[in-house]
Amino acid sequence: MGDQVVVLGAGMHPWGKWGKSFVEYGVVAARAALADAGLGVADVQYLAAGNTMRNGYPGYVSGSTFAQALGWRGIPVSSTYAACASGVVAIEAARARILAGKADVALVVGADTAPQGFFGPLPGDRPTDPDWLRFHVLGATNPTYFALYARRRMELYGATPKDFAAVKVKNSRHGLANPNARYRKEFTEDEIAESPVVADPLRLVDICATSDGAAAVVLASAEFAARQADTARQVRIAAVSTVTPTYPNTYLDMPDIATDSAIGATLPERSFRDSIAHAAYEEAGLGPSDLSCAEVYDLSTALELDWYENIGLCAPGEAESLLHSGATTLGGRVPVNPSGGLACFGEAIPAQAIAQVCELVTQVRGEAGERQVDGAKVGLSINQGLFGHGSSVIVTR
Repeated sequence: MGDQVVVLGAGMHPWGKWGKSFVEYGVVAARAALADAGLGVADVQYLAAGNTMRNGYPGYVSGSTFAQALGWRGIPVSSTYAACASGVVAIEAARARILAGKADVALVVGADTAPQGFFGPLPGDRPTDPDWLRFHVLGATNPTYFALYARRRMELYGATPKDFAAVKVKNSRHGLANPNARYRKEFTEDEIAESPVVADPLRLVDICATSDGAAAVVLASAEFAARQADTARQVRIAAVSTVTPTYPNTYLDMPDIATDSAIGATLPERSFRDSIAHAAYEEAGLGPSDLSCAEVYDLSTALELDWYENIGLCAPGEAESLLHSGATTLGGRVPVNPSGGLACFGEAIPAQAIAQVCELVTQVRGEAGERQVDGAKVGLSINQGLFGHGSSVIVTR
């Protein structure tokens, strides 16, 4: 038990466009997580937060920003940035602190106030910034490279826009029962086909929005958790993966304009996205057949299909068949994105990976209501952040 970390509480601020500071969202989520854990701010011995790069200096030092907003108490803090993986990197910092015996209770927070439309480059000339380069040299916005991935899937495996639409139909149905989701509308294939093309072959509703939102979890040592009154709701973190790609180039060899470095590399053994899940399974001593459900990073409907294969639910090229079999919908063998996923939430960058964990905790506790996965015991979250950040968490009873 001494090498385990327990999730005592999970909390969120609903996703949307609320026009408020990310700090306000984060405080709401943090207090919700603490209330869920039956603890107060005074019980927190470490605070880890994911940074938001588009909200000024407070966003760059989010750990101290939230510590101040919750009331300075002299505790250690950390602030991390790993793009979409920021939340899990913060979770790993908190978990490491607990496992080192430096804290019994840690609070992890991620929150964002996002721009309208898609994410653009930060202001100013930044020629050494690969993200700036892809916008200004290639003109490649996020929807552009989502579409390139979709085209790749169509070319390799014969995927069709109808397959992508089926992902949206599934996730929109799941999100109906999620009070924190921004979009709570069930789409039909006809409605999807009528939405405008943004980046061929992807239509508007195939692509996730940008959103405001926040999520937080309270982590504790197994010894501290065992002393709490309500042990029946406690969920264990079985693994955290924050791997980077394996690829045989260096910064001096060539500029790395791609934001998702080495995404297609198969060197030496597996692709980057495959390796994220592999590291989590290896630490947990589990495999794909053990999963009750999964939260995957569906930046687009086509990318969700890729993730089915990356986390080992099926072999390459079989994701479409798996989807249409009903295996990944609620009531199926391994529901994927029972929360509704990014299709229903949109992106709030430092919060999303934590939100995925919040959903898994809710599912494994059996508290998800109408979107509950029957008998959920093991859940996996997975995403990737630009510049080659991996992110995966496995939670179990």
